Amino acid sequence: MEIVKRQGAGAAPSQQRTATFTGLVYGDSLLSTFDGTAVNSVFFGPGARTHWHSHERGQFLHVMSGRGLVATKGEPAQELGPGDLVWVPGGEVHWHGGGPDTVLLHIAVSLGQTTWLGEVSADEYGGTT
Repeated sequence: MEIVKRQGAGAAPSQQRTATFTGLVYGDSLLSTFDGTAVNSVFFGPGARTHWHSHERGQFLHVMSGRGLVATKGEPAQELGPGDLVWVPGGEVHWHGGGPDTVLLHIAVSLGQTTWLGEVSADEYGGTT
């Protein structure tokens, strides 16, 4: 048997993400490029989420399993499920994470610099804004 190791595969253990996340979040870096493109596999526990943030040139999210939420600043949260694809335009302030009682695993393709903002409040997570 031959095991083919791709860039990022097996290179490092999953890292718990804490500084710009709320709750139990683990991530694996799959790819980083010279132009600021980053591809990460991110696992969110129930209720876990990113802080508010934006990306210089936008972000794609591809839900692999579980159920979660995504919201743009000033709008209600929208539900996510397996196979869903999300495009967040450059500069749009948003957050994403696991559902209240479900985990979420997604692949995030972030284009350019990420600007991190404040924590998502319980009311914001609940879908009010």
